[in-house]
Amino acid sequence: MESGFVYGCSPCKFVVHIECASQSALQVIKSTNHEHPFTLFNGHQHPLLLMLNQEQLIDNQSGVTDCSRCGEKVSAPSFYCAEYCGFYLHKVCAEAPVELNHPFHPNHPLLLMQKSPHLSGAYFCTFCHEFGDKFVYHCSICELDFHIKCALFTLNIAENNLKELEHVALHDPLISSENGDKKLKDVSKCFGCWEPLAMYTHFSLDCGFNLHEKCAKLPFKLNHVYHRKHPLVLQFNSKRLSCKICQETRRRGFVYGCSPCKFVAHTECASQSSLQVIKNTNHEHPFTLFLRQVPFTCDACGTEGNHVSYTCGTCNIIIHKNCISLPRIIKSKWHDHPLVHTYFHHIEDFRVLDCLICHDEVNTEHGSYYCSKCDVIFHVKCAMKDKDSYEIVENEDEMPNESSISVIERNDAGEATKIKHFKHMHNLMLGPFVGGYENSCNGCMLPISDPFYYCSECIFFLHKACAELTKMKNVWHHHCQEPLALTSDKAFECQECWHISNAFAYECCGCEENKCLRCVIALTPGARTCLKHVHPLFFYRDYEGQCNACGDTTRGYGAFCCKDCNFVLDLGCFSLPITARHKCDKHLLSLTDNDDNSYSESHHCDICEESRDANRWFYHCATCDTSAHVGCVLGSYPFLKLGSIYEETNHPHPLTIVNKKYYYPNCDKCGKPCEGVALECSKLECKYIVHWDCVTPYFLRHWWKWGM
Repeated sequence: MESGFVYGCSPCKFVVHIECASQSALQVIKSTNHEHPFTLFNGHQHPLLLMLNQEQLIDNQSGVTDCSRCGEKVSAPSFYCAEYCGFYLHKVCAEAPVELNHPFHPNHPLLLMQKSPHLSGAYFCTFCHEFGDKFVYHCSICELDFHIKCALFTLNIAENNLKELEHVALHDPLISSENGDKKLKDVSKCFGCWEPLAMYTHFSLDCGFNLHEKCAKLPFKLNHVYHRKHPLVLQFNSKRLSCKICQETRRRGFVYGCSPCKFVAHTECASQSSLQVIKNTNHEHPFTLFLRQVPFTCDACGTEGNHVSYTCGTCNIIIHKNCISLPRIIKSKWHDHPLVHTYFHHIEDFRVLDCLICHDEVNTEHGSYYCSKCDVIFHVKCAMKDKDSYEIVENEDEMPNESSISVIERNDAGEATKIKHFKHMHNLMLGPFVGGYENSCNGCMLPISDPFYYCSECIFFLHKACAELTKMKNVWHHHCQEPLALTSDKAFECQECWHISNAFAYECCGCEENKCLRCVIALTPGARTCLKHVHPLFFYRDYEGQCNACGDTTRGYGAFCCKDCNFVLDLGCFSLPITARHKCDKHLLSLTDNDDNSYSESHHCDICEESRDANRWFYHCATCDTSAHVGCVLGSYPFLKLGSIYEETNHPHPLTIVNKKYYYPNCDKCGKPCEGVALECSKLECKYIVHWDCVTPYFLRHWWKWGM
């Protein structure tokens, strides 16, 4: 119509005539030319016929078809297009109300929309967490999205209308298969409580839902001893509140809640009978339920509680119910030694009271995990946050860490002065502590500094810290559960700093990812020192900001930060070599953090002759007044061991890694001069030489630029 009133939604550019909006979605028309009535559906141009049984549907289908509203496989009762245009519609989807007042979400109505208002129109259902891109019930205030079937199915549960489930088969925890009885895999979860389906009798997966029978029959209201002020109502946990009984937060499923008090309890927590006395092997005395709702600080984990608590009168401690079962000893990715739980410490037991994970102070008047060997401490919540980052152990002696070295001689102070490292053929001697060395560590490829071990028979050096690393190591920044193995003399790309190296590395036996020793040592939890800063630095994984050295943003990869000032270093800049050599100067160049020269024209790089930011780190020779960009000095491959062997399958002889500084023979692959890192045949009579980038796999090639 060119004029008149309409109902409209401006953001969605949706317009409906008044009379169209006032009509019900379904209209029935009887015709003398057909024995059954036709149904008109707003949204489809042809009449629809209702099929009440599956046989009718199969007779009128051409293959597997989907419902045009919910996108699920169509089943009876359903409508199909009388003109056979391929339009099918579940009866329940056709009759779905435009506005749904759902008892599990009482504060706002759910509106039926053709697509989710998100930019892509796609969504994940709040109930089943499955993908959807068809019609959706949406609450714009709480940002909830539901499949039509999920919204209507949970509505039936709320109204105790379970007729829809009467014809659905039930599965026992042990289900039958052609191969005999087997347990249902734990990856399948109940949509109601998000516990494994295998735990209880559940509805068949063929009905489109994973649901325990008990979760479909939960009472709508519940009077609970832990919240006597108001009854608890079954609802969606739209506010993502944590359970007041077990302290855990789940993003999905049903909860019992009291909206005015913001009290939430998981269905299984609320349904469990409260044990008055609980005994646990991790504590010598039983714990007794304390029914008064009083605020308290848990003596086991150090966090607050205000509802359910248990007390030990003998030890005078009060704790959360879940904390009763805290493991006494754990093996954590965050530390090499076992961590032991205790309810309190004396402050003088520790040099530093900061948690090694979050770097905040640990209150020793309450529970924590600690290492008796290293005097380090962890918040309980930090140590237990990621279930894949720890294992429960029964005894501290169950965690032998095999050393990489065997001690041959010790001095009077007990320090190992002569060792055998399993990655080197000769014995290593503890170096004299005098400093000023120009060699690099064969483990991390950083310049040698005190203390270190050296080989008297060949050119081989190891920092003492690198030599003492274990053969197998758990690292918190690796996603696999298994420990990483120490390897050497194999070219790899570090998955933390992206540098190419063939020095020592920790390799995962599962995914085969590698971590260089620079990153493993730098990311070891605890305070770190930097020669360019007076305060200790701590690594924050989620920090985003600007690096003081290169000026780049950390882009969510984390950074080393100072708690006392605004000093920040990203991982790459933190591990930069303190000294380096370049053909532009006969002396060692030192890493410098500021340019004292006040003449702006002098702020240039003596290698590339381009301008240089005086506020960014650079390499400098004080004797010759040489200054250069970090990237110009180090080049693309600063952590490859020159002179080591690289096996290249397309050449019959072993190839030696070299750095061509003055003489540039032509590459046998591309014909261009071999300047910089190249591979040269180890046979003198063979003149084969190629660029590193010409023959190595793509993942062993430098693909990024230095920030400075």
